[in-house]
Amino acid sequence: MTTAFNINTLGVVGCGAMGRGIVQIAALAGIMVRIFDAAPGAADGAVKTLADTLAKLQEKGKLAADAVSAARDRMHVATTLEELADCDLIIEAIIENLGIKQTVFRQLEAIVRPDAILASNTSSLSITAIAAGCSHPARVVGYHFFNPVPVMRVVEVIEGVRTAPEVADAMVALSRRMGHTPVRAKDTPGFIVNHAGRGFGTEALRIVGEGVADFVTVDRILRDAAGFKIGPFELMDLTGLDVSHPVMESIYHQYYEEPRYRPSVITAQRFTAGMLGRKTKQGFYPYVDGKQQAAAEPAAPADRPVAVWVSPAWAWACEQVQELVIALGGKLDSGRLPQADSLIVVTPLGDDASFIAARDSLDATRVIALDLLTPLSKRRTLMTTPATTAAMRDAAHGLFAADGVPVSLIRDSAGFVAPRVIATIVNIGCDIAQQRIASPTDIDLAVTLGLGYPQGPLAMGDAYGPKRILTILETINELYADPRYRPSPWLKRRALLGLSLLNDEL
Repeated sequence: MTTAFNINTLGVVGCGAMGRGIVQIAALAGIMVRIFDAAPGAADGAVKTLADTLAKLQEKGKLAADAVSAARDRMHVATTLEELADCDLIIEAIIENLGIKQTVFRQLEAIVRPDAILASNTSSLSITAIAAGCSHPARVVGYHFFNPVPVMRVVEVIEGVRTAPEVADAMVALSRRMGHTPVRAKDTPGFIVNHAGRGFGTEALRIVGEGVADFVTVDRILRDAAGFKIGPFELMDLTGLDVSHPVMESIYHQYYEEPRYRPSVITAQRFTAGMLGRKTKQGFYPYVDGKQQAAAEPAAPADRPVAVWVSPAWAWACEQVQELVIALGGKLDSGRLPQADSLIVVTPLGDDASFIAARDSLDATRVIALDLLTPLSKRRTLMTTPATTAAMRDAAHGLFAADGVPVSLIRDSAGFVAPRVIATIVNIGCDIAQQRIASPTDIDLAVTLGLGYPQGPLAMGDAYGPKRILTILETINELYADPRYRPSPWLKRRALLGLSLLNDEL
């Protein structure tokens, strides 16, 4: 295909939340929109809902009266698919069912002009598979918006195996015209955003499944220490397990049981039990009048250790912890080996506390590990060995919370909580780059805009240090012998060469 595309008339098939959102931004961008839905009255209802939405935006001063009037005039109801025949582009936004989508695309292909583009707003189905039933698959493209469309200003432009490059170019241009940021991706399960998002929730579920910490603790650590806007279990409650669990399973199976994307029995059970989240008033948290109910932060004990001995294994870590202990009013044990009554603090990078205690011949009953990968200013994470006494645990908790910074206590785990999740996110982002699914820049752009992470996965890896991320993954992989944690070649090569993870090859 070498056609130059001028998109002035758009057809939208499907009037759910996504379809209405697409209609809204297109009409405001000056595009004539024809709306069709197979359900009687649905298209008329959508136009009325959109008119009300635009009126409210005008009342709030976000839209001028003439812009609202013009947008309303550009929205028209189509009572049959045939009324979309002269559209330059048709976007399908119907149920996530491959067979149904293929049927609709075949119907559209028999109606529209030869140079019209057919796009799917699917979030999880293969664009190549949708196009397979068409006579002209070169003009079929993925166009994945996020809900709510007018607010989430990123859209994935997905090229199927047979999509013509100029079709994707036209969709990129249209995105910018409608005020959205386009990111280009090859057709792959989850595209960019849902693919990259596998690390956040699935690793958090694995941590809980191992008994390392509970849902609330994991959420607090990842919010406060790692800087995420919302914890993974809060996010699953907000999205609903009826949405998120099937996506987990779909991507896992589409990638032929790739261990990096392995789902959890925890969400499978809760999905079956109907504990879907906010919409059912019970998810990982209970909800009363729409408000999340979470247990209060445990009060810090008044206990303090007699003295604190800090492992010198990492010089930079030892100095940082010693300075913190002094600032908190603690007494340092400066001996080459810990005194008999000293709290022993270790700072593993990927290892668990038990391994450090055994390797360095330390008294495991007095060992506490402190996570230093993330900043210590908003939350501190302490990890016990199976042998750590309650007295030493409470003394460490009391000391490290002495300045009012909350402390989370977790059981022994390779990689703590935040480092495990961060390393998994970075590793999956690196593998998306390695597979050339999208450019490094588009990967990070899609994730920051689509998922609201503090940084994209590649920039996140650079911020924490590629060598540190690689060390965490290699260490966890050695302990678990699970290919889930095998480092991506993209990460390994750049860490070894001292390059940025955003560095692409010529």
